[in-house]
Amino acid sequence: MADTEFAPIAEHIRSNVMRQGFMVHVGAEVTDLTRGGCVLSVDRRPDLLQQNGFFHGGVTAFLVDNATTIAAATVKGQAALTAEYKLNLLSPASGDRLICRARVVKPGRQVSVVAADVFCVIDGAEKHTATALASIAMIDRALAPNVVS
Repeated sequence: MADTEFAPIAEHIRSNVMRQGFMVHVGAEVTDLTRGGCVLSVDRRPDLLQQNGFFHGGVTAFLVDNATTIAAATVKGQAALTAEYKLNLLSPASGDRLICRARVVKPGRQVSVVAADVFCVIDGAEKHTATALASIAMIDRALAPNVVS
């Protein structure tokens, strides 16, 4: 069964997310958006790497932060802000692309719990490089009209 109510929510979120200056600065893109899920990815560039040639941990953290918040926002189209996240870096992120897949574990009226996994693409194969669990504060849009989901 098609979720016809999700299309305007998805369009609104995509539009808001791509207005975020840091998304543009990093070169990240929303590669998939579903109700309760978000996939962000970024291609390898020299300015996103640390001194050993791996993606900087800050890039991984940014993808987790944004993807988990976006995933929470997709549930009801409600604005959301990161309250907290725990990030485990599992292995160095090398390769040509980083992909972060976030999924809502438990939606909530005030706080949603969202998990995320980050993979790097090396010669077409994905390598798991990070995992995270986030608490996302759900914001009433009337109280925060300028919050970008």
